Amino acid sequence: MDLFSESSSNPIPYDTTNTAAAAAAVVTACPSPSSSSSATATATPSRYENQKRRDWNTFCQYLRNHRPPLSLPMCSGAHVLEFLRYLDQFGKTKVHNQTCPFFGLPNPPAPCPCPLRQAWGSLDALIGRLRAAYEENGGRPESNPFGARAVRLYLREVRDFQAKARGVSYEKKRKRPKQKIANSNQDGAT
Repeated sequence: MDLFSESSSNPIPYDTTNTAAAAAAVVTACPSPSSSSSATATATPSRYENQKRRDWNTFCQYLRNHRPPLSLPMCSGAHVLEFLRYLDQFGKTKVHNQTCPFFGLPNPPAPCPCPLRQAWGSLDALIGRLRAAYEENGGRPESNPFGARAVRLYLREVRDFQAKARGVSYEKKRKRPKQKIANSNQDGAT
């Protein structure tokens, strides 16, 4: 699922009357991934790398259009949460409110006015890509705003609420114990 196919062709609808100096400061703080990854310039980038680059560019555009403009070193977990909430307006997943009669039903029988949101899985994958892109673009892992505790808690809350609202459970998959291959080989050898 491409989160930014709509938003990458349309600029973020924020007030773009930024000062030139503030915009230049953000541009220098958000270098393009192509300038920092010259080793991979010879190979064709994978789908993941292309998506990571698009996500990074969208986040940098969001910082440039933020009022007041933000530089990457000033960005915190709170700004990442603000970005995730901003992305909800482009979501395609129906998330029922608790007052909705279809709350908790996986297949509602009729339409309802509940809002469309970004799906939890899309947000989780987006944060993973942005977290990697931040470090690839010169950010220190210990100051990565995409790995902040507040972001992890927000994602957990979104997952739990969407699971209740849609009647879908997101249970952790348990690893199956490995079967004893050595015993089956010994039984077949005798």
